[in-house]
Amino acid sequence: MNAQPQQGTSQIPSNPDKTMPDKTSQWTDFTDTFVDRHIGPRDEDVQLMLDKIGYTSIAPFIEDVVPTDIHHEYPLNLPRGRTEYEILAELKEIASQNRVYRSFIGMGYYNCIIPPVIQRNILENPGWYTQYTPYQAEISQGRLEALLNFQTMIIDLTGLPIANASLLDESTAAAEAMSMCLAVQKGDASRTFFVSETCHPQTIAVLRTRAEPLDIELLIGDHRTVTFDSSIFGAIVQYPASDGIIHDYSEFAEKVHAAGGLLVVAADALSLTLLKPPGEFGADIALGSTQRFGVPVGYGGPHAAFFATHEQYKRNVPGRMVGVSEDAEGQPALRLALQTREQHIRRERATSNICTAQVLLAVIASMYAVYHGPKGLRRIAERVHQLTGILRKGLQKLGYAIDDTPYFDTLCFELGSVQRDELFLTADSHQINFRVFGRDRVGISLDETTSLRDINLLLEAFAAGDPIRVWADDLINVEPAEAIPEALRRTSPYLTHPIFNTYHSETEMLRYIHKLQDKDLSLTMSMIPLGSCTMKLNATAEMVPVTWPAFSQLHPFAPLEQTKGYQTLFEQLESWLSEITGFSGISLQPNAGSQGEYAGLLVIRKYHQSRNEGHRNVCLIPES
Repeated sequence: MNAQPQQGTSQIPSNPDKTMPDKTSQWTDFTDTFVDRHIGPRDEDVQLMLDKIGYTSIAPFIEDVVPTDIHHEYPLNLPRGRTEYEILAELKEIASQNRVYRSFIGMGYYNCIIPPVIQRNILENPGWYTQYTPYQAEISQGRLEALLNFQTMIIDLTGLPIANASLLDESTAAAEAMSMCLAVQKGDASRTFFVSETCHPQTIAVLRTRAEPLDIELLIGDHRTVTFDSSIFGAIVQYPASDGIIHDYSEFAEKVHAAGGLLVVAADALSLTLLKPPGEFGADIALGSTQRFGVPVGYGGPHAAFFATHEQYKRNVPGRMVGVSEDAEGQPALRLALQTREQHIRRERATSNICTAQVLLAVIASMYAVYHGPKGLRRIAERVHQLTGILRKGLQKLGYAIDDTPYFDTLCFELGSVQRDELFLTADSHQINFRVFGRDRVGISLDETTSLRDINLLLEAFAAGDPIRVWADDLINVEPAEAIPEALRRTSPYLTHPIFNTYHSETEMLRYIHKLQDKDLSLTMSMIPLGSCTMKLNATAEMVPVTWPAFSQLHPFAPLEQTKGYQTLFEQLESWLSEITGFSGISLQPNAGSQGEYAGLLVIRKYHQSRNEGHRNVCLIPES
């Protein structure tokens, strides 16, 4: 595949990587094109409109309508159009450049098992992935019920009384929590926010980016030793920490509250089936990712984040919230609640510029909880935890010194006399990835897909060429030391609502999914006469590759040499968007319009600073 843009628009060259010679210009193309299938109006409709306004073709109409100073006179330097069959074949070749290793990296991203009934009937079902934003509650009852299930699930797992219908990802949810802590503080005393150094590095990076333009001072350090000599407006910790250690934050919560701040806990959702929920040890906000609840890791996203807090802050919560109301006949009805917080109503006084939710992914995560129920989720968590204990015993028998600290699914330890470079070569030969801390410290995170075979693979790799003296099968009956202290174990119930205790067979789940689908409107039922950022048509050909393992099972922190297919896609997209927009540089980072707004404003801000005009900090927004 030639990744370089090509001139020309011929329809069907004999060689798809070369432009059509002139002598074949009369060739008749009998193949369907994407445009014909998906983008109206039809040729006869266009001609009818042209006749009505007095034009014979599109070209003179455009010349008359588009001002000459912005009219692009030359064709864009882009590859020719392809049929869906061609593009999927080409994309399959690009995907084959990726190398999917067994990932034990962690850092908030885990492989998981997508129940087939959910994958086929939600993720791959246009009845769920072509729906419009649920502003019209009466035609969105199915989706709103699934999102209400999501909120209920998060309330139960976190131990906090209200939750929203999801945010974009864990890192930006942490930034939203920081902004909310600042907004709800009484007075204007402090602009200092504490960040535990044991948070995921990507979360710390996003907090740094968001703090600077808000004049927030980040205090990054060890939550166990920090002393607050002056007031703070908030603090964030990771639970379990990024290196896998489970800390008891109850005393730290008291310290934060005494300093005038709110405590934010970035938590692992699966671990909360075994660990004391944040709401029970003093957290004011709990957030995290629901990715490991049946959503493919997908090289980093998209995934649905969660956000829960206390009732008193409900008007400050970012994103969407689903509420229960009554219809005209007194029957229960669902709606979007507290929309007066949102940007399209409150404008500059909105709680956040995020007014959306990762609906499809939140629906998948909630259905994962409905399907497994409280016992099933706990079983998954206990199995992951047990395998981590087996791995820990095996590594100790291989001579590795592992601290006697509480853990859930992640172990972090020194390599000792083992040579790092040799270990990397061995790991590569076994096609496994693990996390690296500096020169001689590594981390291993297990997940729902981990098996005893994977444990043996890890033990063989970490034997560093020595004869293997221990196997997972030999350790399965060895009683591990208690890894979760009693004070940190969960004792409170969760997912007690009947919805999480009913649909556990595939047939029951299938019927529930379709019952909700029938109470909603999507492109499978009707054209949707609305336009917005949510209405970029997801054609079937665009959705097909989403579940290809070469794309869906790649960890975002996998080495670049394993992600060449993704790099090819990024390079192509950057090149084509630069050509279309006329800009010399393109950012592919933002995963929603709200984040694009932030990115654009920060670029403008940086531009002014580069010209020694950093004082220019007012943004004019037309009322229209």
